[in-house]
Amino acid sequence: MRTVTGPTDHVVVVGAGLSGLACALHLLGSGRRVTVVERDAGPGGRAGRVRLGGFEVDTGPTVLTMPHLADEAFAAVGDSLARRVELVALDPAYRACFADGTSLDVHTDGEAMEAEVRRFAGPAQAAGYRELRRWLERLYRAQMRRFIDTNFDSPFQLLHPDLARLAALGGFGRLDRRIGRFLGDARLRRVFSFQALYAGVAPARALAAYAVIAYMDTVAGVWFPKGGMHALPRAMADAAAGAGAGFRWSDGVTSLERSAGRVRAVRLASGERIACDALVLACELSAAHRLLGRAPRRPVRLRHSPSAVVLHAGTDRTWPHLAHHTLSFGAAWERTFEELTRSGRLMSDPSLLITRPTAHDPALAPPGRHLHYVLAPCPNTTIGPSAAAWRDLGPRYRDRLVAELERRGLDGFAGSVREELLVTPLDWTAQGHAAGSPFSVAHTFAQTGPFRPRNLVHGLDNVVLAGCGTTPGVGVPTVLISGKLAAARVTGGIRHRTGGSRVPASVPTTEGADDPS
Repeated sequence: MRTVTGPTDHVVVVGAGLSGLACALHLLGSGRRVTVVERDAGPGGRAGRVRLGGFEVDTGPTVLTMPHLADEAFAAVGDSLARRVELVALDPAYRACFADGTSLDVHTDGEAMEAEVRRFAGPAQAAGYRELRRWLERLYRAQMRRFIDTNFDSPFQLLHPDLARLAALGGFGRLDRRIGRFLGDARLRRVFSFQALYAGVAPARALAAYAVIAYMDTVAGVWFPKGGMHALPRAMADAAAGAGAGFRWSDGVTSLERSAGRVRAVRLASGERIACDALVLACELSAAHRLLGRAPRRPVRLRHSPSAVVLHAGTDRTWPHLAHHTLSFGAAWERTFEELTRSGRLMSDPSLLITRPTAHDPALAPPGRHLHYVLAPCPNTTIGPSAAAWRDLGPRYRDRLVAELERRGLDGFAGSVREELLVTPLDWTAQGHAAGSPFSVAHTFAQTGPFRPRNLVHGLDNVVLAGCGTTPGVGVPTVLISGKLAAARVTGGIRHRTGGSRVPASVPTTEGADDPS
């Protein structure tokens, strides 16, 4: 593995999102002195927090999987996730509601899920689910260590026996067809393939290897941190500060001082100059390229994932059919992905993610109130409406979403809202997200593994990238891995101080899955 050259005693990390904080903890565990610079007033990045009246609103991801990856970062400094964050295992992980009025609870326990599939679709589909689960576990084992939790220096690194194993498992076929080999029921196929949207690719075009995302949330489990998702970056920042990291809040990096092929210091908006031996840019990829003064040459422009409209609604009631996470599928499917990834139109028959964090933490809302997060995927600003167009489009689309929610059984939703925040591609653009998408660079084949933007910066000997735009990709688990991989580029490997638990007691490892650490 290639690493930065020269001294690495003091490392500046730009960005206190999940990747930057994970990187900082791993660096601290390897004996480096670390300074974290963050333009916002506190940690989190995409996993931020907004106070809305008396409601505490997570502004980013709402689904936590593979929490042992966060525990690895805490363990680097002799701490543990279990000591810092109270996790609740969600059962069901999701409730899937379909346009025909049926619903399915997605359990991560194999026997419970098999029984639920049998109730929902009969014994033949239950048998198919058993086979699918075994395939997902094998797919995960074939991929995690070699193709996800690894630093790539060359595509030739793919030439490994695990590549043959992945091919034998059908990983290079199409996702929807591979899932269809196990499940004939179209509704069930959606439950195990909608995750391709996280990767920015329609299931009909996504590699079957991307089913590893379905493994993470339908097999390994979904968790909720008490205090909301923002509790995780807050705890990571506290652990890093306790281990000696310095933080510069509400201050952004404006320029880099370079000489002899190295960055020698960063200049902050406040005027402060911070000298460094190595630099980790854990900010938005486009922001990193601006600081560096150039983007790497690629034969084809980077493609970005679809964006999303998010309605945060603080209400005076809730609805009993909503689980913590509810997938509300429209009748359309192939057309939905065509609209989101090709034609650039808003979903004509939307599929939605509705999250109710107050189901497991009422303290996130005033007494007697409830918090609902409604996410509607939409085209990014490259292929869909421009950021500016959302000034007028946003309020109209909000009303369409509310009407659709009421049509799907959330009767009285409009009248129940006491506080709300609407986030559209206009807002994502204002936050610096390229193409108005918080989901960064899509996981097309040409933007995955060794073909994704590398985390080493060509022409500078001591600069590394971290975050969802680089290796290994988008999502909370992969972003945590990204921080670890960036730290390894600085240190040459990951060592941990004694005293931390590798996996918190409340987070069991999945039977049959390799420990990816």
